[in-house]
Amino acid sequence: MATKFSKETYLYWYELMQLIRQFELKAEEMYKMAGKIRGFFHAYIGQEAIAAGCMTATTPDDPFITGYRDHGLALSKGTSPDACMAELYGKATGCAKGKGGSMHFFDIKNKFFGGHGIVGAQIGTGTGLAFAEKYKGTNNVVLTFFGDGAARQGILHESFNLAMLWKLPIVFICENNNYAMGTSVERTSNVIDIYKLADAYEMPADQADGMSAEAVHESIARAVKRAREGDGPTLIEMKTYRYKGHSISDPQKYRSKEEVDEYKEQDPINKVIKTILDNNFATTTELNEIDAKISAVVEASVKFAEESPWPDDSEVLKDVYADASTPLTVD
Repeated sequence: MATKFSKETYLYWYELMQLIRQFELKAEEMYKMAGKIRGFFHAYIGQEAIAAGCMTATTPDDPFITGYRDHGLALSKGTSPDACMAELYGKATGCAKGKGGSMHFFDIKNKFFGGHGIVGAQIGTGTGLAFAEKYKGTNNVVLTFFGDGAARQGILHESFNLAMLWKLPIVFICENNNYAMGTSVERTSNVIDIYKLADAYEMPADQADGMSAEAVHESIARAVKRAREGDGPTLIEMKTYRYKGHSISDPQKYRSKEEVDEYKEQDPINKVIKTILDNNFATTTELNEIDAKISAVVEASVKFAEESPWPDDSEVLKDVYADASTPLTVD
């Protein structure tokens, strides 16, 4: 069975997607244990192919920015499981020093700019990041992720307008998992094909299967190439699905078990497993060994978080305000 992508790519996708899923499942377990993880928790389970395909279609220098369903993308960009789990615990060793929690992961060294709790805020911030990249003359492209609910925010239209006007190097990615919290796309807009929103700005747009790492990679690669060549932004609607509720506490009364099961038949990890086995890229035993390795890494992240210190009281106002008289530097 011929494939468009190499053995190495499929094994990379498999390991990354399994890391995201195992991390999320373990974090959910820790959340449900009283006092371990506080606040909101939005799992990425089911949407892993988007993270995987985006990673192979970009470079490490391309910034990513997203909303509050951010754990999977942070792990993809290279934030360590230790730093991610510690942040969920609110510990000083977390990727945001324990101050951000689940919704506000941040890792500037790995070009991951959040984790934003305000719905749609990352769309404008991502546009600003793209402006900065163009202003500095880099060859980097910003990937800005948002959900179908955030597509209803006014900032999307302002950002689209400026991004096209200035031909900014940005890819707008709508992870359309069908529900904004518990409200379906059909109940919020007459335009249910979100990629068509780009038409008003004459912006190139695409709709891709977000449950397929191959389809994600191909659509992102085209958009990134266009941006690097100076032709500006693209909107891509990724048709995906989250297996868990909007957050851990979501009773999910707005959808049926049969609907969820139907989407689980399209599980992106199982698709990659099938391709790997059909092409003899790895054996079941070798995949099990990868699983065991990832499981050990995730278990170690829990131990790291458990043993890490709480932030000191003196940290409470640090990183909140900046002295306007002092030039801003980023290490």
